[in-house]
Amino acid sequence: MGITYAPVTVTSSRGRRARVRMLVDSGAVYSLLPRKTWRRLGLKPKRKEAFQLADGSTVERQVSECLIRYGRAEAHSPVILGEPGDDEPLLGAVTLETLGLMLDPFSRRLRPMRLVLMGLPVPR
Repeated sequence: MGITYAPVTVTSSRGRRARVRMLVDSGAVYSLLPRKTWRRLGLKPKRKEAFQLADGSTVERQVSECLIRYGRAEAHSPVILGEPGDDEPLLGAVTLETLGLMLDPFSRRLRPMRLVLMGLPVPR
C-alpha cells in the first residue's frame, strides 16, 4: 500500500490562506489541520466530536470548517482542529467527496469522482 500526499490551499472565513501538504487518508472521515496551521488561519471551534483511533481508543477534538482547494476543485469542509501531537495534516473522506474526488487505489492519485444522481420513483 502506498502513501499519497496532496498539495491543498486552506482558506479561513477571514480570508487567511495556507498551503498545506496533506496525507490523503480515505479511511479518516474528517480532514485534520495541525494546531500551528489552524491557529495561523484563525479558525475557531464550532463543536466538539469524539473520534475513534485505529487502536480502538477514542479522543475528543474540536471541529471547525474552512474552504479547501485542490487544483480547480474547491469546497467548504469540516476540519478537525489538531492538538499537540496531531502533527500530520490529513485529507479525509468527507473533504474528498465534497471536492468530487476519489483516491485511485492503483495509481495512488486523486481523480474526479463519478457523480451519480438517482431519483426515487414517484408513487402514482
